[in-house]
Amino acid sequence: MAADLPEPVSNDGFPAPTASSVLLGRDLFFDPLLSGNRNIACASCHHPDLGTSDSVSLSIGEGATGFGLTRRPDPANPPVSRLPRNAPALYNLGAYEFTSMFHDGRLMRDPSARFGIRLPGNADLERPLPLLAAQALLPLIADNEMAGHPGENPVADAVERDQITGPDGAWQIIADRVAANPDYAQRFAWLLKPDEPLHITHIAKAIGDFITFEFRATNSPFDRFLAGDIEALTNTQLRGMSLFYGKAQCVTCHSGALQTDHGFHAIGMPQIGPGKGHGLSGHADHGRANVTLDGVDMYRFRTPSLRNVALTAPYGHNGAYSTLRDMIRHHLDPATMLAEYSDTSLAILPETGLAGPEDPAMQDYDEVLAIFAAIEIAPTPLNDREIDAIIAFLDALTDPISLTGRLGAPETVPSGLPVEKPVKSSF
Repeated sequence: MAADLPEPVSNDGFPAPTASSVLLGRDLFFDPLLSGNRNIACASCHHPDLGTSDSVSLSIGEGATGFGLTRRPDPANPPVSRLPRNAPALYNLGAYEFTSMFHDGRLMRDPSARFGIRLPGNADLERPLPLLAAQALLPLIADNEMAGHPGENPVADAVERDQITGPDGAWQIIADRVAANPDYAQRFAWLLKPDEPLHITHIAKAIGDFITFEFRATNSPFDRFLAGDIEALTNTQLRGMSLFYGKAQCVTCHSGALQTDHGFHAIGMPQIGPGKGHGLSGHADHGRANVTLDGVDMYRFRTPSLRNVALTAPYGHNGAYSTLRDMIRHHLDPATMLAEYSDTSLAILPETGLAGPEDPAMQDYDEVLAIFAAIEIAPTPLNDREIDAIIAFLDALTDPISLTGRLGAPETVPSGLPVEKPVKSSF
C-alpha cells in the first residue's frame, strides 16, 4: 500500500458524557417540542434506523409528515420545496478531531470568534459549547427545517425579526417551552446548579451528548484489523483496502482514523434540487465559497467521514447518487460522470407533489461548465472487480452496533407528542 494505515481509534478522541445527559438528550432529539410548530424533531431527518439521515437525496423539512421514503408534504401547511442539501450522517461527529460542521463548514472552530466557535449569519453563542452541541442550535432557527415560517408560531416570528439570542429570542422561547414541561424541568434540575434557569445551551449540550454516545461507530471489522486481528477482514476486503490506500488514491482525502481530512474539495458533483440561491438562476450551490467568500473555494464541499458509509445512502452534498458504486465511479472519472448526469434517476427523490424540476442547475450549460472547471481530482481508471473490492472494504467500515443503535428511539417523549417510527423499504 502506498499510504500507511491509520492508528486505531482511541477513547481519548471522544468525550465521555454522563448517562443522565445522554438519556435526556435522547428524548430531546426525538421530541417535536423543540420545533416551532411542534411537528418535527431532530430525528425526523436524522433517524438511527435510517443511517442517522433519512434515506432520500433531499429532505423535506418543516411542513411534512412521515419519515424517509414515506415523508410527504402536509396539505394543511406544505413546504415550498425540498431542502437544498442532503441530510448528513451523524456518526462520530462527537470526536474531538472535528473542527467544522455542515457540508460547507459554515459552523467552525475559530479562535477569533466568541467562545471559539463561529456560527453562520447573525447568530452568536451566548455561552461556551462543544462544537457538536453548537451545531444542534442551528436547525432550531431554520425556517424550512424546524422553526417554521412567520405567522405560524412565536419561534418563527422571532427568527423573522432576527431576534435569535437574548431573553426574547427564538432560542429562549424554545428553552422556556422545555422548562415548562415538568418532566424536562425535573431532569434538568438534576444536572444544573440549584435555581439555575434552563438555557438553550443546556438543551444543545444534552443533544450533543446523546449524538456523541449513540452514534459513535468505532468497532468495525476495520477497527478490529487495526487493533491486530488479522482475520477481521476477508480477502476481498483486504484487496479493497490495498486499493483504497494505494492505487485508487482514496486516502488522499479520506485519511486518518475516521477516513476524512476534514478539508473541502471540488469533485464535480452534479447539482440537483432547488439550490442555495447562488448564481444567476439561484439554483446553484457554491459550497465553501459562500462561507469564505473566496473564489478558490467554489464548489468545494467537506470531505465526509466514511465510517458506516454503507448505511448512509444517498451520497454527495445533495444526494445525487443513490449507490456507493456510482459515487465511486464519479470519484474515478468526475468529468465524465458530470457530463452524463442527464436527469435525477441516479438520486432518490420520491414523488412529493412539490413544484419545479429537481435538476434546474444541470439544465444550465454555463453552470455545469463552471462545476466542471472547478474539478480538482484527476481520473483514476479501475476495473469493475477493483470497484467491487473497494465496496467490500467500505462495508468493513460498518460498526455492527449502528445497525440497531445503543439506545434506539424512545417509545414516548415527555411532551406527549408522537414519536413516529420510519418504515424501512427500498426505493
